[in-house]
Amino acid sequence: MRRISMALAAALLAAACTADPETDTATAGCDSAFTSALSRWADAGFSGALAIGDGAGDCRAAFGMADESTPNTDETVFAIGSISKAFTAAAVIGLADEGAFALEDRAGALLPGLEGPAADTTVEQLLLRTSGLGGVLGEDHRPLERDEAIARLSALNPAFEPGTEFSYSNAGYVLLALIVDETTGDYRGYLAEEILRVDGEPIGGFWDGEPAAPGPRAVGVVDGQPSRQNGEFAGPHWALAGNGDLAMTAAELHAWTRGLFTGEVIAPEAVDLLLGTGFDNGDGTEELPGWVSVGPDVFGAPLITASGGGGDTGHNAVAAWLPETGTALAAASNSEAVIAGELVEAIAPAFIAGDPIPAPEGAAEVDPAELQAREGVYTIESGSTFHVTATEDGLEVAADGADAAAALFSSSEFSADDVAAHEADVLALLNGGTDAGRDEREAIEADLGAIEGGELHTYVRIRTAGDGVLGWYTLEEHGGVGAVSLGVEPPAFTLVPTGDGEYRQADLAGAGAGVRVSFEDDLMTAHGTAGTVEARRDA
Repeated sequence: MRRISMALAAALLAAACTADPETDTATAGCDSAFTSALSRWADAGFSGALAIGDGAGDCRAAFGMADESTPNTDETVFAIGSISKAFTAAAVIGLADEGAFALEDRAGALLPGLEGPAADTTVEQLLLRTSGLGGVLGEDHRPLERDEAIARLSALNPAFEPGTEFSYSNAGYVLLALIVDETTGDYRGYLAEEILRVDGEPIGGFWDGEPAAPGPRAVGVVDGQPSRQNGEFAGPHWALAGNGDLAMTAAELHAWTRGLFTGEVIAPEAVDLLLGTGFDNGDGTEELPGWVSVGPDVFGAPLITASGGGGDTGHNAVAAWLPETGTALAAASNSEAVIAGELVEAIAPAFIAGDPIPAPEGAAEVDPAELQAREGVYTIESGSTFHVTATEDGLEVAADGADAAAALFSSSEFSADDVAAHEADVLALLNGGTDAGRDEREAIEADLGAIEGGELHTYVRIRTAGDGVLGWYTLEEHGGVGAVSLGVEPPAFTLVPTGDGEYRQADLAGAGAGVRVSFEDDLMTAHGTAGTVEARRDA
């Protein structure tokens, strides 16, 4: 077997129609069993992205569709809703730690024009949502001017004596955003420059208005319909300011969560101040500024978490910090069937305990007899074949031939057209039409004997004067050989049952809806990025 430039092998494996999760850029750092288990939640309706880890070898995975034609990836941007409060709280705590004001200061002393009971609430009461102030100041995507926001806050009456009870309040965090704005001169600018950063690098931004979160955005679902809130609301944005206005990728939310609690976003002394400012709910949980601390009885270990969703963007998000292990977790979703919060609640105990991720209720069971009944060699009209073998959990399919490999190919990074173009370029190379191609033919013939013909594609089967050989190629940007391996096995794909005789690729991370395969008697039908391909089992 001959190998050249193996450093580029991973790039080829993605482009050359393999389904190895360890080489899929959309599942960076993830254990294959973990993403395969999460794929069952994608079957149940989860569409979104997840990132988890302690900063060394973090796992990032994405599932489902960002819109009608684009899969979610770890670069997809989601509105994070009320997790925005954690960012506002970080800004307030950081300013307090720097001496700009004290947590005991009254809001009216910090914000000119504020009147009524709201003016008497303290910064700490606002942070912990113990001020008693009402829930909202206005609809999410209706214009609200700064002065009008202050006037509405001044008209609020507390539902209880401030500092004695907890009551969820968006209005209180608008007031905190106004205090940040008054103290720094620019609420949005201060968050962008000082808080929306990890290791000095900017992350995320605002869902509506500037500075906007860069990157492709997921389309959410509200009451079964695609959301019309795509980030083009011109504002003024004070109804959402401080309480639900931010957006970013799940990977960025994960990095920021870890950065916050390790002292990379605000000073370590400010982190101590955040963790030392709380309100005991009397049920094993404690309110922290922008977060809630949950005791070990719920998830198996202490957890600090924040969540957001339920707005008209149709997105849901969760962030969590496990202080005992220094692990952060973030998930975001854009579907209604299984939202990020439901996914995290279901899998967190198993993840913390080191147990296998549980399957959702109603997940298809593996029937060994059914799997064995699918075994055989299935041939496409072109002559390419699928060699189907039953395994403990599903079907292992070896795709011999370009058509067979393309039929089972699915990737968020490469389209079917990308694969077809790559195959055409490899064919041109090995036909000897370029200097690089002639050099490669000479090298093959020197090792294996004269090339007599055969099917030459990304995975190529070459017939020589000796034995035939299967190999794969990747090309560098000018059409020359980037990497090559000869004497390899056909690319293999793992399929798992989803019920009613249908199967999908085992790992849906970064694959959108993924390849779907059905069997009916001796007919195997694959639906994927290459279209629909039928193959019949050999007699």
